[in-house]
Amino acid sequence: MNMPILTYIAEISPRPILFIHGEKAHSRYFSETAYAAAAEPKELMIIPGANHTDLYDRVDIIPFNKLTAFFRVHLKK
Repeated sequence: MNMPILTYIAEISPRPILFIHGEKAHSRYFSETAYAAAAEPKELMIIPGANHTDLYDRVDIIPFNKLTAFFRVHLKK
């Protein structure tokens, strides 16, 4: 468990990854770094005006439509 978290991110492929992050989140750089390191298929969605915690409980800005669409496509049998 003592390893850099992004060391094996490319090995997640071919499983799809969806990164969702708030535009104003102090940790936004982490999603952008992880996205750059990840292999396809991958998507990055930046929520305008949102900070980190807004995406926990601000149901008016959580991208439920995107989450639903992503899982419908990628969780098919």
